[in-house]
Amino acid sequence: MKITSSVFQCSAPDLDSCPPDAVPEFAFIGRSNVGKSSLLNALTGRKGLAKVSDTPGFTKLINFFMINNTWRLVDLPGYGFAKVARDDKARFNDAVNEYLTERDNLAGVFVLIDSGLPPQKIDLEFVHWLGGQCVPLVLVFTKTDKGSPAKVHENVEAFKATMAEWFETLPEIFTCSSVTRHGLHELLTAIDGTIAPA
Repeated sequence: MKITSSVFQCSAPDLDSCPPDAVPEFAFIGRSNVGKSSLLNALTGRKGLAKVSDTPGFTKLINFFMINNTWRLVDLPGYGFAKVARDDKARFNDAVNEYLTERDNLAGVFVLIDSGLPPQKIDLEFVHWLGGQCVPLVLVFTKTDKGSPAKVHENVEAFKATMAEWFETLPEIFTCSSVTRHGLHELLTAIDGTIAPA
């Protein structure tokens, strides 16, 4: 798949405010500062599509982007954000929860994980929760340009070992870098395969 058009559609504070569920949606979510905005910009080839911030938790709304007029890329608020008022944090978590469990046209969730870190409790808990909700998910280990291949492999394998206790079949796993563009083609191919299965 090649992305030829990517247009910001709207931001939604809750499920009721989301656009009509007429096309497949692929949501991207991860712990704060995992490089989500940079990855979305690299995938679409538009530097300013998703806002990149030095402040963790910058994305607070559910942001929708129409891609190639055929599917939506959805930028979800990161889990575990800092510097957000306690009541806002609860409200946004509820919105994400509802979106992930009740959005009929959600075709897949890409959970972003920092490849440079050993398995983090907050990532494991979120993946475990998604699995329990039967949400279709894949794991994307980001920032592979910042660490050695051996360390990335070690961290991925450790994550897989923990997940194996919860999943009969492990989710599909990708590694990528928004800097070197490693893995971006594979991510788009996975999306394409879900939209138009062979």
